[in-house]
Amino acid sequence: MQSSPEAIEIKRRLEVVKKHLSPGSINNESNNHIQQSSVNYKPYVRLLQPDDYEKGFLSILSQLTTIGNITKEQYLKRFNELFNNELPDYYICVIEDNGTIIGSSTLLIERKFVHECGYVGHIEDVVVDSRYRGYNLGKLLIDECINYSKKRNCYKVILDCSEKNVGFYEKCGFIRKEIQMRLDL
Repeated sequence: MQSSPEAIEIKRRLEVVKKHLSPGSINNESNNHIQQSSVNYKPYVRLLQPDDYEKGFLSILSQLTTIGNITKEQYLKRFNELFNNELPDYYICVIEDNGTIIGSSTLLIERKFVHECGYVGHIEDVVVDSRYRGYNLGKLLIDECINYSKKRNCYKVILDCSEKNVGFYEKCGFIRKEIQMRLDL
């Protein structure tokens, strides 16, 4: 069975991104820093894919914030918008277990004029399924974002979080710095 031109193009873009990942991080079953639990699973981090709509990607995001009603067509359109470049500035990784997405994080690469036209990594939308929390999967996602930021030569990585999550991010090496401001539109 032949793949559609769109499917071939998506696969090509994903391969380009994989070249810039930290060695051994994607699809690596030797993630020794994951604590094993009574839940018998072997999670791995990988890039978001078009078929993750069926695997619960939006469902896991709904544990973080309001999603709304998003059709598969809308999902695929946004997926293509985000990953339409040779080296995308959006890096979305997921953890899959038995065909279900159980965690996700997003890294946005901001192109700057300051710092000699440097780059800043922005970590967003970090979430692990409530049934899988406490097994260092969140740290695995953060580490993946940090490693990709290094590959893209970012001079810093920043994120916003709620007060209740400060301790987690401090354990991941982040420090409190400045103040977030927001204007809801």
